[in-house]
Parts: sequence; C-alpha cells; structure tokens
Amino acid sequence: MTTTAPAPLPLAAPADGGCCAPALTQAVEPEVAQELARSFKALADPARVQLLAIVANQPGAEACVCDLTEPVGLSQPTVSHHLKILVEAGLLEREQRGRWAYFSLAPGALAALIGSLSAATQVNA
Repeated sequence: MTTTAPAPLPLAAPADGGCCAPALTQAVEPEVAQELARSFKALADPARVQLLAIVANQPGAEACVCDLTEPVGLSQPTVSHHLKILVEAGLLEREQRGRWAYFSLAPGALAALIGSLSAATQVNA
C-alpha cells in the first residue's frame, strides 16, 4: 500500500496585497541598539546579575572585590572577570585602592538602561 503526502492547502491572498500594516523600517537607532545589546550581554550571566545586585545593595553602593567572591561562590579571578565585563558595559565603575579594587554602580547607568529600553519598546497607541 502506498501513501502519498496530502497536497498543501492553497493560501488566500489578502485583497490589499498585504496581511497587515507595514513594519517600521527602524524602531531603534543603531547606536542605541548597540548600547542596549552590550548592556544586556553583560547581564546575560546570572553571576553578573548577582554581582551587580550585591554591589547595588552595599552601603554607599560599592564593594571590594574581596567581599564578592563568597556570596556568588566563585573564585576571585572569575569574579574579577565578571566585574570587568560589567565595567566595560558601563554598569559598574572600578577604583583601585592599594591592593584591592572597589566597584560601585556607575551613576545613572541603571536608569539610563531602563530609559533606553523603555524608549526602544514604546508602543504607539
């Protein structure tokens, strides 16, 4: 017994030639999209999200790298690597004090990230 595949159903063409309103050609400026992507890439790792939250919740919103290894359960070199990525993304700032590096929230970084994301995803009603 041979079976044949059913014939595909014909699709009805919309009367106006399109299925919906035309898509926007550019919803976000390329520079803004690049900046958002860089920030979100930095926050794509759960350890980095934890580190950012730990620093943000410290008195004065700053912490020494020596105090960040235990809460996340990672080695100091690994924590330093994650912190470097957060600094490069503009979310944290680094200050060397003698032997230790201290990290603090970059002023306005989180507010700017939220604002950029809100503007990029704003729905026009």
